[in-house]
Amino acid sequence: MAIFKKYRWAVVPFAVLGAVLLAACSDFGYYVQSARGHMEVMSLAQPIEDLIANSATSASVREELSEVLAIRQFAVDELALPDNGSYRHYADIGRPYVIWNVVAAYEFSLKPREWCFPVAGCVSYRGYFEESDAEEFADSLEKEGMDVTVFGVPAYSTLRWFDDPVLNTFLAAPTARTAALIFHELAHQVVYVPGDSSFNEAFAKTVEMEGVRRWLQATAPAEKWHEYLERQAQVRVFQQFLQATREDLKALYQRPMGFSEKRQAKLDFFEGAGDRYRQLKESGELDNRFDHWMARGLNNARLASVATYRDFVPAFQVILERSGNDLKRFYAEVERISNYPREERLAVLRHWMQTERHAALTSPGEESQSVVD
Repeated sequence: MAIFKKYRWAVVPFAVLGAVLLAACSDFGYYVQSARGHMEVMSLAQPIEDLIANSATSASVREELSEVLAIRQFAVDELALPDNGSYRHYADIGRPYVIWNVVAAYEFSLKPREWCFPVAGCVSYRGYFEESDAEEFADSLEKEGMDVTVFGVPAYSTLRWFDDPVLNTFLAAPTARTAALIFHELAHQVVYVPGDSSFNEAFAKTVEMEGVRRWLQATAPAEKWHEYLERQAQVRVFQQFLQATREDLKALYQRPMGFSEKRQAKLDFFEGAGDRYRQLKESGELDNRFDHWMARGLNNARLASVATYRDFVPAFQVILERSGNDLKRFYAEVERISNYPREERLAVLRHWMQTERHAALTSPGEESQSVVD
């Protein structure tokens, strides 16, 4: 079985071959499109070293693929990530995204709807290799009265079931983002808890952030590192805005109101959130780099999809720090926690979240160099 995942992003599963035969009739078409789409991607994959040596490969692609191999080796040597066949092949799939993810939430809830699959467990997104299929499924959810969002994603992980290839969708991004993507996906091969998207994504995001920090400091000119930090400062402000928006909206949904009154309050709330975003821009705290994200409008599903990746990142950062920033020790500790029952895992993460908040309130507060992208 494979996990198809969005970078930044989300994970969507499918079960291949034998699992398809076990699928419920209502999901049979979904499993088939997932298996077929993945096999098509794999059929296009070629060894990166062969492509670099091939004179028919354009100079720009050879340069980009050489950088990918350097990133891949850095992941092994410096980040203790798996040394296997993943991200050592390249496939040009001829489109900007490999899958399109669908996230949905109920009308007055920020908890994303979940779908359950063999091996992967229950996850809060569902992915399609054809954009039209994703839009069709999203339409059916909207008819049920749900808030829905659809977005294209450039990568997925199969959790070692296959040697995941580098895709042309990776190369469209700046080098630091390509590195982030590879580090993030490889982290899923280190620790993955079926059915716990928040745990899995926050862990992989933490590895990604630490990996990019080390990669840039080891390989990039100082000005590139400072440019990247400036971008991350903007990202942090935007994420704080989204987090505050989620918290305020959750409080609104808990108020005792009739459905009609609550629907109007929801519409007014999102309009007000747009005003608060514009105020952040007018004050100079944010520039216009997030306008394209905001232009699609806010809804429960969009806010929920961002939360899945980020809520527990501070907890994992504390665990990394308490591990002496030794990634092998960090992975071992996360693996240990991953074996706890779900409620115990959550309790541990909440404990470290509180530790992080306490430290932030009592420390002088140097600018963090964490990458939050």
